[in-house]
Amino acid sequence: MNRNRRIFIIVFIVFTSVVALLAIDMASRTTAPWNKRREVERAFPAGKDGTLTDSLAADSLLIP
Repeated sequence: MNRNRRIFIIVFIVFTSVVALLAIDMASRTTAPWNKRREVERAFPAGKDGTLTDSLAADSLLIP
């Protein structure tokens, strides 16, 4: 095996490894489309009686 081919193979393996690691990192940081509903439910949990709390309601501390 000549020197140029050896360098090409090493660069190819390093490049492929870096791209694979970036893909794994991006995949671990995102949410699959079929799990979006569960993310919303986890972010905004329902009350004890099953109703959602109004996050846009007037703040009781601001009412005189």
